[in-house]
Amino acid sequence: QVQPVESGGGLVQAGGSLRLSCAVSGDIFSMYTMGWFRQAPGKQREWVARITNSGSTNYADPVKGRFTISRDNAKNLLYLQMNSLKPEDTAVYNCNALPAFLPWGQGTQVTISS
Repeated sequence: QVQPVESGGGLVQAGGSLRLSCAVSGDIFSMYTMGWFRQAPGKQREWVARITNSGSTNYADPVKGRFTISRDNAKNLLYLQMNSLKPEDTAVYNCNALPAFLPWGQGTQVTISS
C-alpha cells in the first residue's frame, strides 16, 4: 500500500515559518480528501487541516489563520504552510487521506523554540 513521505520540518524560533510537503505516489492522491495531522510528545495524534480533491479547506481551531493547506494533484504533492509558529506547534507532522486509510509515514519533526 502507498505510504506518504513527509518532509520540510525543522527547528525554528517562535514567530517563524515552515513549509511542509507530503508526497503520495500513485493515482489515488487526486481522488481523496487529504489532511495533515500532528502528534506532540505524550499526546495523541490530532487532526490539523484538510483539503478536498476540489480544493475546499478546513482547519483545526489552534492553527486557523496561521496554517494554509494546499495540494498539487498533477505532482501528487500536499503542502502545509505554517506561519506565526508557536512552541505548542512542536510535534511530528504526518499527512494521510481522510479518513486515514493509508499507512502512516515517518512524519517530519517540527520544533519551535521560544
